[in-house]
Amino acid sequence: MTASKLDNLQDILKSMQSVLVAFSGGTDSSFLLKVAKTVLSENVLAVTASSEIYSKAETESAKKIAAEIGAEHIVVRTNELNNKEFVKNGPDRCFHCKLSLYSEFIKIAGEHNLNQVIDGINLDDKQDYRPGMSAGVKLKIRSPLLEAGLTKEEIRYWSKEMKLSTWDKAPNPCLSTRFAYGTVLIKENLSKVEQAELQLGRFHFKQFRLRVHDNIARLELLPEDMELAFKEATRHEIINIVKSFGYTYVTIDLEGYRTGSMNEKFRVRRMS
Repeated sequence: MTASKLDNLQDILKSMQSVLVAFSGGTDSSFLLKVAKTVLSENVLAVTASSEIYSKAETESAKKIAAEIGAEHIVVRTNELNNKEFVKNGPDRCFHCKLSLYSEFIKIAGEHNLNQVIDGINLDDKQDYRPGMSAGVKLKIRSPLLEAGLTKEEIRYWSKEMKLSTWDKAPNPCLSTRFAYGTVLIKENLSKVEQAELQLGRFHFKQFRLRVHDNIARLELLPEDMELAFKEATRHEIINIVKSFGYTYVTIDLEGYRTGSMNEKFRVRRMS
């Protein structure tokens, strides 16, 4: 992996002088926080949002990772379910979420006399359907990893070199991504899918996601985990777990796990 992109990232961060990092605790934002902390020392604040749409386990993980990096870190309570446009869960859901979230982060940055709010968007993210990126552009949020031209593979490489525990961390976006567009988002349903995924974690699948389509729960697994899932005892246990949360039908997606599967029709539209 070339070091020139890492040098470029460091130069970009130096030019900002002080930053607020929108910090989820995932691979990208953890790498960004680590480099920012190295370059800017005490002029860095990591901020994590906490609400019904975020897994509690991910929030606790973010606290731990920020402490490992040695960065100042705060968790702020957000209220996405009070946003009517977000709750509608239309294809522009993420735009409304990020617009509100980044506005709050800008306010916090001002209170801490920090020059710039930055996020962990990278070069690969441009290939996905991500309306939240438009909110960042609108509010002048900067994406140093994208500016430096860093891909996910490169971020994982440098994270491993820096001995970050998140170098191979599986992505785990907010719980709203589990629901088909048009499904109104309510606290009870978000909690159900969170708890169902926690229980499915007992099988130690390398990566999985439970997607909800009305009364159908669609389980996405990596192809190498499907053999385990289809074993008679495991299959029945999966069915019992998922149905205990009120879903009528349980399916395993033969196409397997993939990031942002709910966005696939939008990717096709962009490519055509």
